[in-house]
Amino acid sequence: MAKRFGILTSGGDCPGLNAVIRGAVLKGETVYGHEFVGFKDGWAGLVYGDIMELNRSTVRGLSHEGGTILGTSRFGPYTEPDGGPDNIKKVLKNLGIDGVIAIGGDGTAAASKRLFDDGINIVGVPKTIDNDIDATDYTFGFNTAVEIATEAIDRLRTTGNSHKRCMVLEVMGRHAGWIALHSGIAGGAHVILIPENPESLDQICAWVTSVKARGRSPMVVVAEGFKLPEMTEAYSTKGLDGFNRPRLGGVGEVLAPLIEERTGIETRATVLGHIQRGGVPSAYDRVLATRMGMATADLVAEKGWGQMVALHGTRIDRITFDEALGELKTVPQDQYQEIRVIFG
Repeated sequence: MAKRFGILTSGGDCPGLNAVIRGAVLKGETVYGHEFVGFKDGWAGLVYGDIMELNRSTVRGLSHEGGTILGTSRFGPYTEPDGGPDNIKKVLKNLGIDGVIAIGGDGTAAASKRLFDDGINIVGVPKTIDNDIDATDYTFGFNTAVEIATEAIDRLRTTGNSHKRCMVLEVMGRHAGWIALHSGIAGGAHVILIPENPESLDQICAWVTSVKARGRSPMVVVAEGFKLPEMTEAYSTKGLDGFNRPRLGGVGEVLAPLIEERTGIETRATVLGHIQRGGVPSAYDRVLATRMGMATADLVAEKGWGQMVALHGTRIDRITFDEALGELKTVPQDQYQEIRVIFG
């Protein structure tokens, strides 16, 4: 009898999710004769047994599509009355499902580890545009987010030059500055502000002023988790997300009037927001996500429960949930200082 596995996508959406689903289903069917279903809307589908069949026909052409055909949510497998390992085991048994493939970020990995410890056959695929999972070199979705942010810098530069304004672009990343760093470098930003390295307003304005003095229009890229030295925590006025974490965003709109007041240079802020997570994945992310999906098909075939796939160099390796849930991967000081010398 063919083995049957369920796939879910949890947490924030991310370019490349559909490519993972496609890669897992195509290799699992072709090489191992496995069957697959998708749990709808993240952990909610697993808890309530809400599924859709996944096969070669349903995943056809998915690699270039953004979002996730399964839907996603911030629903937690332990936080709802109908959740918990005992109920989930009953759902899996009733549906004839031998194991679960959970695609998500650190919150999903933490929930997956807990389910594995409670006796659920489960493996993981790391996903986040923030690129802040320590045990993998890159996560799919990050490259796409950087490409989108870089294009935004290019576009803002033209309007900034036309009006001789300072332009401030705020990008995502939570408490890691990878998107800001990479897009800022690629877009030739004059200032890149990241959570890992607070910069004073005096220093920021000195960089902006020096750019203006050369007849240029300053371009500032700031990560949503950036803090001025006097700020005790990242800027947030939007309450908590589904995992009870502060919803970050808006620091760019705080910085812009401060820069204008201090320097006298007309300054405008743009918050890129969810545009970074939408749309089709880049070619790099399509390839990486497909490879991770195929590697996951191998992982479940070999009963590698309690593990995740990860990119190390050019290899797709396997790691434990414990390794995936290590420290947040943040921008090293030496890497930031290397770029900081050319600001202004």
